[in-house]
Amino acid sequence: MLGDDAELTAAVRAAQDGDETAFRTVYRAVQPRLLGYVRTLVGDPDAEDVASEAWLQIARDLDRFSGDADRFRGWAARIARNRALDHIRMRGRRPAIGGDETELADRAAESDTAGEAIEALTTDSTLSLIARLPQDQAEAVVLRVVVGLDAKTAAETLGKRAGAVRTAAHRGLKKLAELLGADPEAAGVLEALPPQREPKNRAVTSASVTHTRSRTQKDM
Repeated sequence: MLGDDAELTAAVRAAQDGDETAFRTVYRAVQPRLLGYVRTLVGDPDAEDVASEAWLQIARDLDRFSGDADRFRGWAARIARNRALDHIRMRGRRPAIGGDETELADRAAESDTAGEAIEALTTDSTLSLIARLPQDQAEAVVLRVVVGLDAKTAAETLGKRAGAVRTAAHRGLKKLAELLGADPEAAGVLEALPPQREPKNRAVTSASVTHTRSRTQKDM
């Protein structure tokens, strides 16, 4: 593991040992992309509340988690998805998020790096487009490209086979490209996206838990 992944893994393990600063580091690293995922499921008005509920559960159950940064992202996404589905069941349906492809007409095509592309993909207008995909495609695209999960971890999050997730993500990105096709400059957002991640061979070790404190949203 290199760079951000190694740092996130270390922060998760320190947070499990009761380090509040480390937990805030974990929150800041994961929350923006996790919130983008939740928004594709429940819509803008409720996304913050659902994500907050997810983080309360993450904080409460952190002692039970074991693994590295990749596994943590998948675990957090699964918790967020469960909270979102509970919310949808209470409300009765998946929301129709406002916005259409014309919203991208004024977007500058300056996404030269993967980071800029991901940032573009998590903006209001583009998430509105993703939310218009069939739900299996929308979730696959966000989990693989925005949250950064490999196919196996995304499949575990969704309770599906990895091949099905790869197919759904491919179809979703193809549909997004079609929606963006009317604006060739905006299509650069998709061209600059990083490849969908594949599983790495990695050893997973359980973190030793010696101390736990209650965490609240205000601490994040």
